[in-house]
Amino acid sequence: MPALYAFPFVPAYLTLLPGELARRTLLAHERLESCDLCPRECRVNRAGGNLGVCRTGVRARVSSYGPHYGEETVLSGWRGSGTIFFAGCNLRCQFCQNYEISQGNLGREVSVEEIASMMLDLQARGCHNINLVSPSHVVPQILAAISLAAAVGLRLPLVYNSGGYDSLSSLSLLEGVVDIYMPDLKYGSANAAHKYSRARNYPQIAQEAIREMHRQVGDLVVDTDGLARRGLLVRHLVLPHGLAGTKKVLEFLSKEISPNTYVNVMDQYYPAYNASRYPELNRRITTEEYKSALRFAQEAGLHRLDRRFPKTGNF
Repeated sequence: MPALYAFPFVPAYLTLLPGELARRTLLAHERLESCDLCPRECRVNRAGGNLGVCRTGVRARVSSYGPHYGEETVLSGWRGSGTIFFAGCNLRCQFCQNYEISQGNLGREVSVEEIASMMLDLQARGCHNINLVSPSHVVPQILAAISLAAAVGLRLPLVYNSGGYDSLSSLSLLEGVVDIYMPDLKYGSANAAHKYSRARNYPQIAQEAIREMHRQVGDLVVDTDGLARRGLLVRHLVLPHGLAGTKKVLEFLSKEISPNTYVNVMDQYYPAYNASRYPELNRRITTEEYKSALRFAQEAGLHRLDRRFPKTGNF
């Protein structure tokens, strides 16, 4: 049975001491001058217009925003998750399905005031939460926007929807600000992470980040309407031929995080971006591969899986 949120919900950022959000915003912006906001630690002066791996300067880039009905059921509900898609990424996933945004940087530069306005507009449109997609490289801009939006009435839970490649120092700035962490845990193997996402240290970094996220917010808690209010939700995309190391990933979540971890074992892989350059990635997963992934979850003791109709077929 899912844990139920049985008392009035107050977003974490509204419980911070007066001035604390502003203090963290200032600390985060100072780090743009020699950027170490993500594990790449490019050390470029983004405040001065230089660009690192994420190709984002002092202003965030947004590709789109609006209610999203295709997220996990505990987020989308019946009025949609209020997604803000940030352009740029600190990973280089060769099969990225949103590569125009993540690698092509498709989007426009926006001020923190504009991001705050987006948050308030999503709230006015009835969305259940504010879902920050690919936020790892724009933590300063997000903190500034939350500070502005909260001051004029933002009251929705915040979802930090990342690729899992997050630094502990940036996560420390988000403690008591983020309500729901939703990272990917893409790989169980450093070799696969290096080959397919150009980040050999991804498994170690992502595992450390997920430990910290769980320390901050705990297991996912939903309210009586079935909506997520606080906690950790992890996504894992099943790759062909077991290349993602699914068994190892799921065992880590159960044994080292919690058997109550809410996990979305995703079946929607398809060859996108540069996947055709890798014969082993150049097909969709099979029904049996997906069933095996679900079996691994069961064997690991995970029992809170996001259940949606599989899209797989036999190939």
